[in-house]
Amino acid sequence: QVQLVESGGGLVQAGGSLRLSCAAPGTRFRINVMGWYRQAPGKQRELVATITKSGSINYADTVKGRFTISRDNAGNTVYLQMNSLKPEDTAHYYCNAYDLTFNVWGQGTQVTVSS
Repeated sequence: QVQLVESGGGLVQAGGSLRLSCAAPGTRFRINVMGWYRQAPGKQRELVATITKSGSINYADTVKGRFTISRDNAGNTVYLQMNSLKPEDTAHYYCNAYDLTFNVWGQGTQVTVSS
């Protein structure tokens, strides 16, 4: 069973940067789609960015130009570089791995941006 291990996150001032990482250790095949979603208090979980194993990328409009998703070609590790952070980026960020037979979520990591 695929499991996801996330790291990164924390508290940062507006305008600052953070980097999130998510790995699927022990997975012997390339996962089709990996990505990041976020959920703020009282709101629904929303897409942040996804990247396929072939390198196709999709961003939410709210993060375009500020966030960059990338993927380790050697395995199933995905990164989210977040620059120019805004208070409205404050949320719990979840890693996701999707393929034909599974849709797995990480435990999430908190990102808090102070104004």
